[in-house]
Amino acid sequence: MFNKNQIEVLNKELDSNRIKTREKGNVSLSYIEGFDVIETANIIFGYGNWSYLISSLNQVSQEQNHNQNFVVCYKAVVKLIIKDENHTKSISRQDVGFGNGVAKTLADAHENAGKEAVTDALKRAMRSFGNQFGNSLYDKTRNHQNQDSSYQANQNQQQKPNYNQSHSTNTNFKGVGNQQQTARQNQTQNQTTQQQVQNQNSRNVNQNPNNQHNNPPQQNSFQNNQSFDQYEYQPLYNLGLDVIEQNGFLVVTGNNQYAYKDAIKACGFRFDSASKSWYKPVESAA
Repeated sequence: MFNKNQIEVLNKELDSNRIKTREKGNVSLSYIEGFDVIETANIIFGYGNWSYLISSLNQVSQEQNHNQNFVVCYKAVVKLIIKDENHTKSISRQDVGFGNGVAKTLADAHENAGKEAVTDALKRAMRSFGNQFGNSLYDKTRNHQNQDSSYQANQNQQQKPNYNQSHSTNTNFKGVGNQQQTARQNQTQNQTTQQQVQNQNSRNVNQNPNNQHNNPPQQNSFQNNQSFDQYEYQPLYNLGLDVIEQNGFLVVTGNNQYAYKDAIKACGFRFDSASKSWYKPVESAA
């Protein structure tokens, strides 16, 4: 079914740089993001060699919290289909996922819950193919966050192989792997530049304390006392983001915020172009 190179890559340890963490209650949960799973499947199996079907998508519950936000939960069943290089053989996996949406409008809550449920089901179905899709994260005896640094250095130096090299007419996914690595490097550089801008804005605010109530807060000088209702922002926590309180504002923190802008706006946050941050006054959040 799979060629030698595909099996070799599937058996490799999961790169800890791909692992995200979030807090749920008093427990720290490790996971990989939905786009990462899809991107990895495209590279390993090849574009057009895998697909998935939504077998069912059903609403589980609907209620309103004390802030009058709609809280909706969905359950999805997704069937994953992977074909060989010649499309003569295929295997399938099926699993269930759950998602919840919290929003001011019922439509946004349904949208967020449905999308999250499908993504969760797809990720769970994919994990049956091993480490590269996060199955090792379920092994509590492993510590992915503290892998040996020499091993990580060796992994970063390796180039992604051409997984379909037995057929010369197939796409060379080694180039895709290089593009993925370049994109991640560019993202790191953009985050560094963004942090430098935020640090400069923070110094300006500190020099003029009178402006602290007129401008949105800067992310690098917050104190998270968590005096607000955290349950309201559960969809953001599920995406690996966090919400902190600073100087009378709530601020969204975490990576890839632009990709999740719809979910952030659904929670009532506004974007400030000067500080490159999403914020809302605490008074409106109460």
